[in-house]
Amino acid sequence: MDKVEELISLSDPGEVGRSEHNWGDRFSVLTSNVFAWIYPALMLAIVSQIFLRGAGNNQAWLDDLQWWLYGAAVMIGIGYAVTTNSHVRVDIFFANFDDRRKHRIEIFGLVWLFLPFIILAWDMTFHYAVASVQANEGSDSPNGLHRLYLLKVFLNISLAFVAISIWAAYVRYLSRLTTPHLWKQLLYALPSTMFLINLSIFYVLYWYVRLTAPPDFNLRRITREPIFEPVEIMGIEILKTMLMTFALTAIAILAAYVLRGKDQRSA
Repeated sequence: MDKVEELISLSDPGEVGRSEHNWGDRFSVLTSNVFAWIYPALMLAIVSQIFLRGAGNNQAWLDDLQWWLYGAAVMIGIGYAVTTNSHVRVDIFFANFDDRRKHRIEIFGLVWLFLPFIILAWDMTFHYAVASVQANEGSDSPNGLHRLYLLKVFLNISLAFVAISIWAAYVRYLSRLTTPHLWKQLLYALPSTMFLINLSIFYVLYWYVRLTAPPDFNLRRITREPIFEPVEIMGIEILKTMLMTFALTAIAILAAYVLRGKDQRSA
């Protein structure tokens, strides 16, 4: 790294390697730069609360605001750290590997470990956010910040932002090893691809059952409908949704492979 690159990495890590950035990388950097302005507001909220509390005029809403601001900044910061490779890491072995091995390790970590976790976290926090909106959840303190559901909805949205940042970084690393055609992206990120397809199948079936069910249908029984039950194959019980996932994953990768010629012409 030359002196100019080193200076940029300290002053604005988002500009390092900009020529390699794809649309997802730039989206992550630009969004993060906007949210970085949260930190001055957070510092102002903290200092204000200190003075007010010292004067015997404690404001509960300022305490809530600090957590709101901090939570938003940290969640967006995760995506920025992935894009700029500025997260904490242990480089005892990694630093001595050649570039191709480093890229393979990055790809494995991003789409075989990290992204599947983010997809699962998104699924969990989606229901969490929906329940909060339905309950019109607010602060525990009468003087606190109400509409707490806004923060929980943002948490779910921010996980989608992190997922975009991870996929964009993955495509960037993959492009250093091979031409990142769509079929290769889907294949080399197989766990993430399957997780995403499985989640899509589940929600499509869930809402189909919910919208077509009779008015007196107990919504808690949706996942007990036959379509969500397992089937036995060679003595092994497998969920029908998983069988659909295997089939659709193979179809998606095969279709992307067949259409690779069109992908090459548009590149």
